This record gives sequence, C-alpha cells and structure tokens, in this order.
Amino acid sequence: MIWYIALGSALGGVIRYLLGGWIQGRAGPGFPVGTLVINVTGSFLLGFLYRYAAESAAITPELRAMLTIGICGGYTTFSTFSYETVRLLEDGELGRASLYVALSVAVSVGAAMLGVVAGRELLSLRRG
Repeated sequence: MIWYIALGSALGGVIRYLLGGWIQGRAGPGFPVGTLVINVTGSFLLGFLYRYAAESAAITPELRAMLTIGICGGYTTFSTFSYETVRLLEDGELGRASLYVALSVAVSVGAAMLGVVAGRELLSLRRG
C-alpha cells in the first residue's frame, strides 16, 4: 500500500509542478492562478474518485489509495495556497488575498461537489 501511495504522490507532485507552472507562466505574476486551478481541479478529481471508487469493484483498495491519497495528495496545493495568501497580505494586497481565499474555498468546494455528482452519474450509467 505504501508504494502505491508513494508512486501516486510522486506523479501528483510532478503534474502539479508542470501544470501549475505552465498556467502561471501564461497568466502572469499578479495573481496565483496556477495554484487556484490546481486546487479546484484537484478538489473535483478527489470528489469524483472518492464517490466512484467507493462504489465500484473495478477500483482496488491499493489503486484507490494511489489515486486519492497519492496523486490527489501530491497534486493539490493547499500549503502553497496558504503561503501565497500570506505573501499577498504581506504585500498589502488585502483585496487580492481576500478574493483568492474566497475563490479558492468556494470554487474548490463546488468542484468537489460536482466531482461527487459526476462519480455518482458514472456509476448510474455503468449500472444501466
């Protein structure tokens, strides 16, 4: 089990680094869009995987751990989100920091809800 989680964490971290950097490079330095996108998509993916994997015999416990604890844990960046919020506050950007926190929380929770619904719908389609 540990090796599945370790492999997933490595994959998730590399994906986060590459995708987050690519997005941020295109968005520019003014707002941490890369981290926001990673948090939202990671929340959706985790919600989807938990719902789908919990009710699907196709996903073994090892694969479920690799996907959720490993990949999603390595991919999502809540600690980075916290640090970037502090940096915005230290730079006197109270408005941007507030917007970043509000968007990150609201949209990520919404994405997790959509992921749960998507997982439920896929299960329903598979069951016919």
